[in-house]
Amino acid sequence: MPKRIQMRGPLIPNNSQEVYDYYGMEATSAKSIAEALPEDGSDVVIEVNSNGGLVTVGSDIYTTLKNYSGHVTVEVTGMAASACSVAIMGADKVVISPTAQIMIHKALLNDVSGNSDDLESAANALKASDKGIINAYKAKTGLNENELLELMKNETYMSADEAVEKGFADEVMTFDEQQAVASIGNGLLPQAVIDEFFEVHGKRKKEIEAMKREIEKEEILQGL
Repeated sequence: MPKRIQMRGPLIPNNSQEVYDYYGMEATSAKSIAEALPEDGSDVVIEVNSNGGLVTVGSDIYTTLKNYSGHVTVEVTGMAASACSVAIMGADKVVISPTAQIMIHKALLNDVSGNSDDLESAANALKASDKGIINAYKAKTGLNENELLELMKNETYMSADEAVEKGFADEVMTFDEQQAVASIGNGLLPQAVIDEFFEVHGKRKKEIEAMKREIEKEEILQGL
């Protein structure tokens, strides 16, 4: 049975993975994917649900999957958006849940400021990123550059059937038994409750760290 690997949450730099892990938050770095791939080159299945992240991380994961010697199957279980849609193009096969989506758009830069030269440089960087993204999509889908650029301009969301039709996925997942049902009460906690938990939890962790530092000071003083 192929090893199953998780690609969930935002796509983040390698040096940020430890922070997300510490707080118990889902996130995926290129290093975490590379380290999860078996050394023997055996087949893997990567379960994907991500709204994207840094395009450079998406590119890194794409390249890692392309270079892997074993067969890589991606299962899009929820969302593969933005940089994540680039990453999954590196798989040998992309299957998508009938309830999942793939979203593509042009590259973005946040908090851009400066003079006309700075803005022109930023625009050139974005155009270069778009070209790289298009290369990944074109290799998978067979669509031409103009077709892809139009889809990206429109920030296109694709259903499972649409993703297969356009070539971004190879097939829609099928299930022997449909066990999931829609519910009027979805059981989700209000966001305010979640925010409060992390706020309190974060303060508690800071208190614990402070206590540890005080204990370390006492131990040092006792050793003098």
